[in-house]
Amino acid sequence: MSHHIGTLNEKPLHASLKKWYGRKGDRFEVRVDGFFVDIVRGKLLIEIQTGTFAAIRRKLDKLLESHRVRLVYPIAGEKYILKLPKNRRSKETRRKSPKRGVMEDVFEQLVSIPKLLANPRFSLEVVLTRTEEVRRYDRKLAWYRRGWVIEERRLLDVLDRRLFKRPADMMSFVPPEVTEPFRTRELANATGRSLWLAQRMAYCLREMGAIRQVGKSGNWNLYERVVCS
Repeated sequence: MSHHIGTLNEKPLHASLKKWYGRKGDRFEVRVDGFFVDIVRGKLLIEIQTGTFAAIRRKLDKLLESHRVRLVYPIAGEKYILKLPKNRRSKETRRKSPKRGVMEDVFEQLVSIPKLLANPRFSLEVVLTRTEEVRRYDRKLAWYRRGWVIEERRLLDVLDRRLFKRPADMMSFVPPEVTEPFRTRELANATGRSLWLAQRMAYCLREMGAIRQVGKSGNWNLYERVVCS
């Protein structure tokens, strides 16, 4: 089997997600318009992105000129941390991380491509996963995370998945009890998320046309929902 840029540096999490997501008849690592695409399913191109959306923005823009593209993004709803033996006298340890990712975390990355969901050729699928993060000790990096660096991430299970095809679908993140006009403060309180994340949610929803700014209250922007078809 031939190797190329699409698979030479593929990480375990990406490879596992590609295998989990694939269906009979799919083609993998196909060159389209100068880019390697993870999965080609009929006329749909599927890209699995475990890193930042900014890194894939140019690729998406180019492919969307003439293709339907689905971006699949995993978020670790549950994570286990496996530390490899620090030296010959130590043993590996494994613990469950107290941090739990949620679907709303996708807005941390969506700020790089907030207008794409307004493109009818684009769709976004968020996959909530259970993962294992493998760390190894590097004494040269003792100043960073006390020397523990991430070696790889592994997929253990898929907990949930949600598909977003249009801006109106993203409005499911805005609870119905948020009354208009609303500030990001009300959005944060209603969702139970940080103000920092609520601000990114509002920015993305506004850029894709799901909400609009209708004024200000002091230093706060005021928003209202846009009726989307």
